[in-house]
Amino acid sequence: MKQVVQNYKSGELAVLDVPVPGCKPGGVLVRTAFSLISTGTELMKVSEAGMSMLGKARSRPDQVAKVMQSVATNGLPATYRKVMGKLDSYTPLGYSLCGVVEQVGAGIDDVKVGDLVACAGNEHALHAELNWVPKNLYTPVPDGLAPRHAAFGTVGSIALQGLRQGEPQLGEVALVIGLGLIGQLVAQLLTASGVRVVGADPDPARCELAQRLGAVACGDPGAAAVEAAVAELTGGHGVDQVYLAAGGGSNQPVELAAHLARDRGRVVDIGKCRLDLPWNAYYEKELDVRFSRSYGPGRYDPEYELDGRDYPIGYVRWTERRNLACFLDLLARGRVDVDPLVSHVAEFEDAVETYRRLEDGELKAVAVLFRYPGPAGEGEPERAAQAPEVAVPAVRRTGTAATPARPVNAPVRLAFIGAGNYAGSMLLPHLAQRAGVTLSTVVTTTALSAANAQRKFGFARATTDLDAVLGDPSVDAVFVVTRHSSHAELTRQALLAGKTVFVEKPLALTEDELASVLAAVEESGNDRLQVGFNRRFAPLLRQAKSRLGVRTGPASLRYLVNAGRLQHGSWYLRQGTEGSRFAGEGGHFIDTASWLLEADPVSVYAVATAGNEDLQVVLRYPDGSTATISYVTTGAPGFPKETLDLVADGKVLKLDDFVRASVHGPERWVSSRLPKARDKGQSAELAAFVKAVRTGGPMPVPLESLVATTAATLAVPTALAGGAPVTLARTR
Repeated sequence: MKQVVQNYKSGELAVLDVPVPGCKPGGVLVRTAFSLISTGTELMKVSEAGMSMLGKARSRPDQVAKVMQSVATNGLPATYRKVMGKLDSYTPLGYSLCGVVEQVGAGIDDVKVGDLVACAGNEHALHAELNWVPKNLYTPVPDGLAPRHAAFGTVGSIALQGLRQGEPQLGEVALVIGLGLIGQLVAQLLTASGVRVVGADPDPARCELAQRLGAVACGDPGAAAVEAAVAELTGGHGVDQVYLAAGGGSNQPVELAAHLARDRGRVVDIGKCRLDLPWNAYYEKELDVRFSRSYGPGRYDPEYELDGRDYPIGYVRWTERRNLACFLDLLARGRVDVDPLVSHVAEFEDAVETYRRLEDGELKAVAVLFRYPGPAGEGEPERAAQAPEVAVPAVRRTGTAATPARPVNAPVRLAFIGAGNYAGSMLLPHLAQRAGVTLSTVVTTTALSAANAQRKFGFARATTDLDAVLGDPSVDAVFVVTRHSSHAELTRQALLAGKTVFVEKPLALTEDELASVLAAVEESGNDRLQVGFNRRFAPLLRQAKSRLGVRTGPASLRYLVNAGRLQHGSWYLRQGTEGSRFAGEGGHFIDTASWLLEADPVSVYAVATAGNEDLQVVLRYPDGSTATISYVTTGAPGFPKETLDLVADGKVLKLDDFVRASVHGPERWVSSRLPKARDKGQSAELAAFVKAVRTGGPMPVPLESLVATTAATLAVPTALAGGAPVTLARTR
C-alpha cells in the first residue's frame, strides 16, 4: 500500500510502498477515502524537517534536553546512534481521515465491514491507503454526511475541546485570534452556541471567510477595527473569552488577548503561539488562562487510546471519541459547514507535490484534502504471612532435536519480528555489517516501521505477516524484539516452527508464559534459544572477571542500577499489559550476578519503598554467596546508571558503568578508561549467537540458566507481597 512519509533528517517527502498493517484485536482496518492536511500542524512539521541540525535544535529545545540527559546516562556514541537512527527514519504524516471499514478486529462489535467511519490520531489516522485504528479513535459517520466532510472530524474535535475549555455561555462575546483551519471551526462552533464572534487575522481573505460563516466582525490584529468592534459589542467591557488559535513566534496574540478581554475573562490557548504573558496586564484583570489539550480527555492515555478503556460518562462527559461523534453530528445537522473551508482536493498520488506547493506558498489554503482511489473516495457516500515456593521449571527435551543441517559456508539468514528503537540502535547495526549474515525479512505491526528497517538495514523483505517468517524454510534464526507482552508467545511459535530464536529480555512475564515456552521446547525438541542478556558478554566485565581469578569462598555482590524516572506516556508504565519495569529489565542484572557467581540463585527476597519506586532484591546462591540488586528510580540523573562491586577471597572487583573496571587484591588491576563508548556486550553476544547458528554448536547461554534467571525475576513480586524470602524450587 501507499503512505505519505517524511525523513526528518533530510526533509525528504515521499509516497512510499509499505506493508499493509495487520488488523489487531480492539480495532478496525480502515481503507481511507479522504484524509485532511492540517495546514498548521503538518506544515510546521514539514518546515522543521527542512531546517539545518542547528535549526532543528533551536526549534525543539525540549528534545535537546532529552539528548543531553541521554549523553550523561548512556554516553555520546550510543546517544548519537540512537538520535541519528531516529532522525534518519521515515515518519508518518496525517491525523484526520474518513474511510470504510475493511476488516474488524476481535472485540469490536459497534461497526462492521463496509461501514463509513471517521478516524483520529497521529499514529492511526495517517495519510495512507489503509490504517489500523483502535476503538476509541474512530466513530461511525452519520447517515447522509459526505466522506470528505467527515474527514474534518479530528480537527473539529480539537476546536470543540478548545471551546469546552472556554465554557461559553449564550449571549457572550468571544474573540478568536488566528483564522486558520482551527480558528475558522472555533468561530463557527461559537456562533452555533449563541456567542457573538470577533475574529482577528492578518489575512483579509480569511477574515472575509469567517464573516461569511457567521462572525460578526473580523480584521487585522493591529487594526483599530477589531478594537472598535469589541467595544461596540461589549459596551466597552471587553470580550468574555479569547481563543488563541494562532501560531508563530510573535507575542502579539497574547498581548492583544489581555488588551481586549474583560475583567476576569478567560483566555484559552489552542494553537502553538508564543506565550510570554505580560504580567501586569494579566494580573490587573485577573485573567483565567487555560490550555486545551488536543482532541479531549483520553488523549495521550494509552489505556484509553490503545486498550479501549473508556471513561465513565458520569465522570467525564466529553472524551476524544465523544467529541469526535459530537462534531460529526453538528456537521450532519448543518450547524457547522466545512465545505467553504476546502481550498483544494488533491489526488493522493500527488501528495508530495501538494505539500511542496503549500510550503512554497504557491497554494493558498485553509484546508486541503487528499482523495484516495476506491468507491468511497470517488462516490462520496491483604499480605501473606509466608510466601510460597516458586518453581523453577525443568527443561525437558523429549522431541526430535531440531538443529537443521545447513552448509557451513552459506550465509546465516536472519529475520526480525519487531524493529523498534532497541533493535535499530543496538542490534541491527552490528548485524548489518557482519560478514556471513543476510537480513532476510522484517515483520512489524506498523507498516512504516517495517519499511524504515528495510531501507536502513537492507532487509530483503518487509511485511506485517508473521507467517512470512515462521513458514519460510530459508530463515535460520528469528529475532523477537517486540513489546514484552508478546515475547513468550512469539518465542513459542518460532520454536515450534523449528527456528533458532533470539528473544530480547524478558523471556516471559508470568509463570504460565514461561511454562508455555518450555512446553514448546519439549514438544519440538528445539532448545535453540537465546535471551538478550548481553552484559555477561561485555568485554570490560569479562576482563575484570578474568583478573579476579578463580573464587574459592562465598562472595558478596552489590549491584546499583540508577534507572531513573520514565517519561510520561512511556509504554514501560503500562504494567497491566507489559509487566512491571523490573519484570522487563531486572533479568539483565540477575543474569549478570549469576554469571559472575557461576551459579543460579536458590532464593529471592525483595523489599521496596512506598510506591515500589526503589526496589532491593537479595539473591542467595548455593555456596552461600549473595547478590543485592538495588533498582532505583529516585537517584540523580547525572550519576552513572550501573555500578557493581563483588567482594570475595580478600579481593574486590569494581565496575563503573561499563566505562572503567578495577580489581583490588594482592595485585591491583585498573582498566584503561573508555572515553568514547560503553560496550555492554551486544556485539559479542550477537557474534556468539550467529556462530551457534552457523555451526550448530551449543547456544551461548544454557537454556537452564535462562529459565533460572527468568524464574528468579518472576519471584520478585511474590517476595514483595509475602515479606519473606521465596525459595526457588527446581522441579524434576
